[in-house]
Amino acid sequence: MNPPNGKPCEFVMEVTNKTRADVKGGTLTQYEGKLRLVEIAQVPKAHVDEFKSVSKFKIFNTNNLWISLAAVKRLQEKNAIDMEIIVNPKTLDGGLNVIQLETAVGAAIKSFENSLGINVPRSRFLPVKTTSDLLLVMSNLYSLNAGSLTMSEKREFPTVPLVKLGSSFTKVQDYLRRFESIPDMLELDHLTVSGDVTFGKNVSLKGTVIIIANHGDRIDIPPGAVLENKIVSGNLRILDH
Repeated sequence: MNPPNGKPCEFVMEVTNKTRADVKGGTLTQYEGKLRLVEIAQVPKAHVDEFKSVSKFKIFNTNNLWISLAAVKRLQEKNAIDMEIIVNPKTLDGGLNVIQLETAVGAAIKSFENSLGINVPRSRFLPVKTTSDLLLVMSNLYSLNAGSLTMSEKREFPTVPLVKLGSSFTKVQDYLRRFESIPDMLELDHLTVSGDVTFGKNVSLKGTVIIIANHGDRIDIPPGAVLENKIVSGNLRILDH
């Protein structure tokens, strides 16, 4: 790829517009004439809210990268690919606090010549890192066409709903057990689910829906239920007799 200056481009990073669901995504900045990738783990606590702002930092890294292999070979032979080590505190399932050391492949962008960030359509970015992401791609928000997931034409808004599933949904087997079928989410803006919650068949979620089962409580959303701009809490179980 050749940028406007006519010189070959060695590294291209696809970025896309940030939404509330992407506030932790790395962003591109320019420093000393070079593009640099900044990850949230590198940001001082005092500036994290600023980093998450969708008005201040409007794009984020999709991790779709186009890199010249000849340039990689040249830099590798010179040991000139410089990527910072990111210190990322983590808590394991057993409660053990650990430090995870990471490098982000996109951070290599500063080592290449004539690097570019290209703002691409949202359709180029569809990650599945959590069961919250999995719920979105399994729903009727998307359809599979020629091997690619595309947003349903029935969705009236171009943005993706913000979905936050609690710890009871973290593992895939638990997530699958809690849905008899994936809800209709075409008109959903925001979904938060916390605690022991299950969904029956043919449930529809619209607008902002918050479902919270406190410790010791259980909420079963009945088959065919339509929840629109609702907060559900306490106990809710419908039993056969």
